Amino acid sequence: MRIDKFLKVSRIIKRRTVAADACDAGKIVVNGRSVKPAYTLKIGDVVEVKLGSQPIKFTVKSLNEKASKEESAGLYEIIN
Repeated sequence: MRIDKFLKVSRIIKRRTVAADACDAGKIVVNGRSVKPAYTLKIGDVVEVKLGSQPIKFTVKSLNEKASKEESAGLYEIIN
């Protein structure tokens, strides 16, 4: 699944275009590398989102392209 779509489906970022713009600006890092919006995400990847005042770092647990609101929190696990 593309990183921009995952960020939207998981509801970490509300709009896919905002997620794509964040990738282009270098604010999305996967496994220590800045990525483009078309990057293919895999289970186990460590993603860091540097938007706002507090960056979010999480591990991808599942890739479900049509996750409901209730299922979206189960797609990732936050790391401190």
